[in-house]
Amino acid sequence: MLSHPDRIVIATRQSRLALWQAEHVRDRLCDLYPQCRVELLALSTRGDEILDTSLAKIGGKGLFVKELELAMAEGRADLAVHSAKDVPMELPPGFSLGAIMEREDPRDAFVSGKFDTLDALPPGARVGTSSLRREAQLRSRYPQLLVNSLRGNLDTRLAKLDRGEHDAIILAAAGLKRLGLASRIRSVLTVEQSLPAAGQGALAIEHRTERSDIAECLAALNHRATELAVRAERAVSRALGGSCQLPLAAYASVTGATLELRGLVANPDGKSMVRAAVSGPSGSPEELGTQLAAELRAQGADRILAALL
Repeated sequence: MLSHPDRIVIATRQSRLALWQAEHVRDRLCDLYPQCRVELLALSTRGDEILDTSLAKIGGKGLFVKELELAMAEGRADLAVHSAKDVPMELPPGFSLGAIMEREDPRDAFVSGKFDTLDALPPGARVGTSSLRREAQLRSRYPQLLVNSLRGNLDTRLAKLDRGEHDAIILAAAGLKRLGLASRIRSVLTVEQSLPAAGQGALAIEHRTERSDIAECLAALNHRATELAVRAERAVSRALGGSCQLPLAAYASVTGATLELRGLVANPDGKSMVRAAVSGPSGSPEELGTQLAAELRAQGADRILAALL
């Protein structure tokens, strides 16, 4: 049994949602280890600072985690809290994910001041999204809509909607619910309408691999079913070279000893899309992820991916 540290510093981004997530982890750790002082180190990341260009063009969601990893490498922080969907599929050497916490709603949410559902939008309506994955599925299912890029933190995106820059926007339901903004959700998209991103709705806690004391502290925060699902989803994305430059979705659910996994790869315009699904033992998430990636490749995923790279 390792001795627990008497002080833990959590690196986090400065957005309201990121701070909520870090505070949630802080509170859980304080409950588990009341003798430990848990503090936050709020940092700005390049992903937060560059708001006039799509993530796909400036290096992907890894821009949200590099500064936090630097703080850990320099000893200024002991761990970092991320939205699991923002964590690159390959961690830098010397870093590990110590816990995947229980998932909030993984689905996408339809937010609008005037309309109740995507189906209610008239032709030419402007829909904002920050995700190529959402964009591809919207364009495929609703070609009559105008899909526009939408950057900024959650509050900024809602403000753009309220100013009339969009008729509707698509956001992660989890973020809205965590910030007490569930009332802004007019409807939740089914996974058939919009298959979620790998890790969507789950929190991932990263630490330096050498910090076995931190790993032991985090073990109590891990939610096994969520961990297995997210590992399967990340395995799909990893096998296909996934990043936010690619419209790629993967979503798993665990029921008892069975894991069901579905995924898709598409062109951003939604005109080419392949889907597949597999199921198997929940204890083999990476194997199922690799199997699903192979199924997608068999349907032409490589052709789609080659045209995007």
